[in-house]
Amino acid sequence: MTTTDRRPADLPGGHPSPAAAQHLWGHFTRLGAGTAPPVIVRGEGVHIVDQRGRRILDGLSGLFVVQVGHGRRELAEVAAAQAAELAYFPVWGYATPPALELAERLAHLAPGQLDRVFFTTGGGEAIETAWKVAKQHFKLRGKPLKHKVISRAVAYHGTPQGALAITGLPAMKQQFEPLTPGGFRVPNTNSYRVPAHADDPEAFGRWAADRIEEAILFEGPDTVAAVVLEPVQNSGGCFTPPPGYFARVREICDGHDVLLVSDEVICAFGRHGTTFACEKFGYEPDIITCAKGMSSGYGPIGAMIANERVVEPFLRPGVVFPHGHTFGGHPVSAAVAMANLDLMERERLNERVLENESAFRGTLERLLDLPIVGDVRGDGYFWALELVKDRATKETFDAGERERLIRGFLPGALLDNGLYCRPDDRGDPVIQLAPPLISGQAEFDAIEQILRQTLLEAMAVL
Repeated sequence: MTTTDRRPADLPGGHPSPAAAQHLWGHFTRLGAGTAPPVIVRGEGVHIVDQRGRRILDGLSGLFVVQVGHGRRELAEVAAAQAAELAYFPVWGYATPPALELAERLAHLAPGQLDRVFFTTGGGEAIETAWKVAKQHFKLRGKPLKHKVISRAVAYHGTPQGALAITGLPAMKQQFEPLTPGGFRVPNTNSYRVPAHADDPEAFGRWAADRIEEAILFEGPDTVAAVVLEPVQNSGGCFTPPPGYFARVREICDGHDVLLVSDEVICAFGRHGTTFACEKFGYEPDIITCAKGMSSGYGPIGAMIANERVVEPFLRPGVVFPHGHTFGGHPVSAAVAMANLDLMERERLNERVLENESAFRGTLERLLDLPIVGDVRGDGYFWALELVKDRATKETFDAGERERLIRGFLPGALLDNGLYCRPDDRGDPVIQLAPPLISGQAEFDAIEQILRQTLLEAMAVL
């Protein structure tokens, strides 16, 4: 193969050749679909640009990642400067200034006594780390049977074998079983599908939290190490916590000596208007897992942040945590994350989300006049529309209709109409929205208009 063959950017127009798609194994992708994926070549603020030159509104921040928007040259310049000074060194018994500075900053930003930071390269690794920490924590405390993890139905917590065992999506796990043993599921907080509690959110919240205690008691408190929950559950479409839910969960975990893990891979770094979403929803976990928005995607990085209670047994003489990642705490990514947090503070992006979240919700709720839109739910800059066949009965679509709607029609139609977002049916069919935090009313209106046009087309197709 010649050098020119290996460098598709040298082709006319500077874009990959159509044949290049035969060599890329896309993530969560049907290889046998026979179609080449859209190629995104550039990002500009709240827009992305494809190989055909189309400007498309990024309604998902890439993948819940690009908080500060695309094309922020100051972040690219920080990355270049750090790479020129020290491109790489591990944190296996060593440290680098960017890793130390970012760890200190995250410790100060995290609530309460969460002040020890273990770096990863992404969210799945952070969840994997949290489970390993929980297991070893209890072994060091003389409780070796405490190893199980309780999470919620339909929740996504990553794809590594351990994290996948915590994930509550059976279809995502079947091809990889047997998984790491010890993952158990409880109901989620989808109030749209629980009509018995529709008029009493607090009662629903207590009911849902009590299912966690029920699971702990059923498995045996001496065997359960952790409860892993997202502040707002992603899969299924932005399930928010009912009033009192997390207060009751915290009470249950404390009563049974179980660690509470707040999975904030999506929810942290301003997605809900606070650095960590647990602050907004009024609870203090023992461990936070985070990634995505920490660097706004300008460098791959994630973290597990633990409190003093969790860390104490690891401080004993001779104790080692035998776990790590080659690129965890990468100096370039850490430097970029610091600059990203600086930028978010300077532009008051947390405050911007809090100021605009009601307007975003109100704009999306205009779509409730369409018969196909059953529910609008979410918080901050993280929202979902649940799509239904019959709004009066909440009847959902059958498997064939989902195939035509979620995989066959909506992804291409939305992109053609100028919006990148996420049609998803890992639970009931939804469209998820999470625009960059620099977005405002102009972007909300554009999202609503494009969704309206596309959903009207979808209704005709169905």
